[in-house]
Amino acid sequence: MNTLGRHILGDLWNCDISCLEDIDYVEKLFVRAALKAGAEVREVAFHKFAPQGVSGVVLISESHLTIHSFPEHGYASIDIYTCGDHLQPEEAFHTIVEGLKCRKYDINEIRRGAVFNG
Repeated sequence: MNTLGRHILGDLWNCDISCLEDIDYVEKLFVRAALKAGAEVREVAFHKFAPQGVSGVVLISESHLTIHSFPEHGYASIDIYTCGDHLQPEEAFHTIVEGLKCRKYDINEIRRGAVFNG
């Protein structure tokens, strides 16, 4: 079955807390991950919460990458959605896992926009 997009949802546990709290580091990591996937970065928006945590989005021509971090739990939820068959969202996922020094993760992929002939 052909699909229009791939949606990767990740739960990252036992991440480096200092990485999860560093908005500049997380932003650069997500831009690097998007580029590793072969995406074209359009816009970047990140926010640091008080007392802790970072949320952000990297908008790409092919959709988006997002994060919500919970440093107090060593946890981050990430979302990588790409359209088209020329991208490699799994490359972005593994770049983020390595960059956050994650020691345990769950990954789920959903195929979006099934294309039916007939």
